[in-house]
Amino acid sequence: MKVSPPAISSIPSKGNTLKLFFQVLFRSPGARVGGCILAVLVMTALFAPLIAPYDPLEFRVGDVLSPPTVGYWFGTDDFGRDLFSRIVYGTRLTLYVGLIAVGISMTAGVLIGLVAAYSGGWAESILMRSVDVLFSFTETLIALAAVAVLGPSLTNAMIAVGISSIPYYSRIAYGAVLVEKNKEYFKASKALGAKHGGLIFRHILPNILSPIIVVATVGISTAVLSASALSFLGLGAQPPSPEWGAILAGGRDYFKRAPWITTFPGLAIALTVLSFNLLGDGLREALDPRQQR
Repeated sequence: MKVSPPAISSIPSKGNTLKLFFQVLFRSPGARVGGCILAVLVMTALFAPLIAPYDPLEFRVGDVLSPPTVGYWFGTDDFGRDLFSRIVYGTRLTLYVGLIAVGISMTAGVLIGLVAAYSGGWAESILMRSVDVLFSFTETLIALAAVAVLGPSLTNAMIAVGISSIPYYSRIAYGAVLVEKNKEYFKASKALGAKHGGLIFRHILPNILSPIIVVATVGISTAVLSASALSFLGLGAQPPSPEWGAILAGGRDYFKRAPWITTFPGLAIALTVLSFNLLGDGLREALDPRQQR
């Protein structure tokens, strides 16, 4: 008696897998809220020239410290610049800083952790002991030290924030690679003569991406906070850049007289951080194989 081959329809396609992923992702109300907020932020960044009613750098002497009105939705600052326009354009800078900083830390951290765990021996000892030394300092202290060396600017702030998070990604990647190395499929592939490139790019990297993506999503919120803090201290974006941390710094001397200067950029930072945190929680559930039911 012949056994019929399994039906092709029983094999999950990429489309079905992607559909299941988004179903699990947006099953959580928090992930839906975070996704909606992030979508608004992205659209704001893309269409800032169409959304902002004024030039974010234009001075208006006659409208200095004007409260929120129909003409100025978020009021104006001490130079008469429209605060709504500055926050809209600042969305671009904020998302750009977060993505670049996380890109730096994730790329360098995963590379260090991968090389250390895969190679073993003296390379593992040197790399991971160096990571341990960096772990003894807080991320804020590392970022401040990096900016002190590089100089105050938005670009240097992104580099500094990226450097400060490298140890965290190194540890995540290091642990994930060690787990994959001890699995039977990896040992079998190695015994069959698979080359190092194949072992790394076909077996290890695809299987450690899930925790890295989750950590990177939440890490963007941390990068946004760190970059805003550096700008607030005068070590990041410099005036007249419409970066949210710099706007906060410019309004601290007018907190009692014009509280809207610090209120609206503070809310923008809070919403951005909240969106990435909520979306990160949803991604953690969606990328968990136990949730794929």
